[in-house]
Amino acid sequence: MNTDTAQTPSPVLGLYDRPMWESIRKRGMHLQCCQGCGAWQYPPGPGCTACLSENVVWRPVGGGGTILSWVIFHRQYLAAYPAPYNVIAVRIDEGPVMISNLEGDTPSGNWIGQRVALTYAEMPDGAVLPRFTLAA
Repeated sequence: MNTDTAQTPSPVLGLYDRPMWESIRKRGMHLQCCQGCGAWQYPPGPGCTACLSENVVWRPVGGGGTILSWVIFHRQYLAAYPAPYNVIAVRIDEGPVMISNLEGDTPSGNWIGQRVALTYAEMPDGAVLPRFTLAA
C-alpha cells in the first residue's frame, strides 16, 4: 500500500456493530431485524427498539432507498474526503435512516425524494464503505 494513501477513518465498533461491518466488507450489508415485530434497526443494538424483544437477527437489506436530505461540503475535514463531497441521509426501504455518500452522477436541483440503490465503494486504502447511486 502506498504510504501517501489517505486513510479512511475506521468505524467505531460498539458491542453490536461487528456483524454489520463484516457484511459490508463482503459487499452484502446485513442489519438487525426483530423476529417478534419485524422492525429493522440501525444502528444495531441488544434488542428491538420498537417492541423491546431480544430476538433480533441479522438479515440482508434489499438495497433500495430514498434521499431524505443532502449537503455538499466545500471544505476538507479528513484526508480521505477531498472537497467538494456530498453527504446524504437515506431512508432505506426497510425503514432505518443511514448517512452515506452519493456516488456517480450528481442530481440537478433538489435531491430530496430521489430513489437510490446501495453499492459498495472500495477506498484507496482498501476499506469498503456502503454508498448509494441514483436508481435506474
